[in-house]
Amino acid sequence: MPVKMGMPNHKSNTAFAEKVHIFSLDYLKCCLYVAQVKDPKNAFTKKLYSALISSSLILEDFLDFHGAKNSKDWYFYRELSAAVRHLSLGADFQKHILNRLIFYDLVDTGNFESEAEATLDFLTNSLVRTAPVILYEAQRLQIPLPAERFSARNFPSVTTGEMLDYDIDDTDKDQQKKNIVKIASELLNIAGSFDQLKFYEPYTFQQIRTIVPDKVNEVETRRYEMLVHNLQSSFDTYVIHGGFRYGNRKLKRLRGYFSVVFHLLQMMGRLLHLYERHLHDAGYKDTYKKVQDRLASLINPEILLDRTINYGLYYVCHFLNSGKSLAQEILNENIERSTITVGVPQKLGFHSRPSLLVAKIVQHYGGQVELVVGSDRFDASSVLDIQWAGGKIQKENLKEVVFEGDARTLNDIAILAGVNYGEDTMGKGVPLPKELKYLK
Repeated sequence: MPVKMGMPNHKSNTAFAEKVHIFSLDYLKCCLYVAQVKDPKNAFTKKLYSALISSSLILEDFLDFHGAKNSKDWYFYRELSAAVRHLSLGADFQKHILNRLIFYDLVDTGNFESEAEATLDFLTNSLVRTAPVILYEAQRLQIPLPAERFSARNFPSVTTGEMLDYDIDDTDKDQQKKNIVKIASELLNIAGSFDQLKFYEPYTFQQIRTIVPDKVNEVETRRYEMLVHNLQSSFDTYVIHGGFRYGNRKLKRLRGYFSVVFHLLQMMGRLLHLYERHLHDAGYKDTYKKVQDRLASLINPEILLDRTINYGLYYVCHFLNSGKSLAQEILNENIERSTITVGVPQKLGFHSRPSLLVAKIVQHYGGQVELVVGSDRFDASSVLDIQWAGGKIQKENLKEVVFEGDARTLNDIAILAGVNYGEDTMGKGVPLPKELKYLK
């Protein structure tokens, strides 16, 4: 049962009272509809989420403009509108993933679909629990409930059993290889940066609290979201723009990987915002803490974080890792290949520092590069392989070696070789050229 609070006084501010009624109208109509939903799985469509998102945003902005964050009477009503917005955004992203999953053509999805359904159920059920509280709070604030109501026909599903004719050829665009190489390389770099976050079994709530928000938070999540979104935009602009159904399956499967990761990051960002801003560390003022507790009774923080980390983050890492081999394959099919001959590091040869720097350059671009010593070939992305080659080079007293593979990588290896692989003849590090600043 909602906690009762004193009745506000609008008599001295009739203009605000009139406008808060107007700005609450569609929002409360949505809440009236949600409060009587019997089958959330089918009733919650993308059109309903869209209505909840837009109406709650308009109301939240109106309340913020009038100082609701600093009003005991209005703070909870304002926080409820923010919670509805972020729950609806997260659910909308989840619904999109489930609607499009068949077109992503992913492999090794495991229990992803059932976990995605469980996450969507939590978000929609949280909205169902929240709606009656919002209606009660509106009445307490003397905001009239709308006489007109929404019905299921106002929120049809976005999907039908029909598809439009496929009559525009989805051909590869000009200069495709250059852009494919860039996109595949960037995906590999993003995947590499997530390696530190890999986990192989669910975190407990106590474990999650050790990484949220210190290591995993809204700001970092939104940063990665933008990086992956840029990949998707580049792909659609410069490679293929015709959707998932036909065309080069390998390229479209690659897009499927970073598309699902993008939407998972979108969902995570909204849930982390909801937790960090509204359910975690509300501040020292008693009003804020009481409102936080009331929100937590509607939106379980433990389940919210479980879905964010044990579903969202887990599958971001999973699909980035699964997409790496495909990205590597596509990259090596499209890179410009070349060969260079460069000098061996003077005095000390390929010991740890030059071997590490060469490997980092190869890993940065992601394309295949081999160090060729006579009839032997060594993987230049592996420090250990380069050091094995270094032993053969030293034994045969070679002064030059050959690198073969990705022309972009070879260009930077040549620059590195030009400064004796970043060290003087005594093995002490020296400043690297600006072209190699990513190695720092």
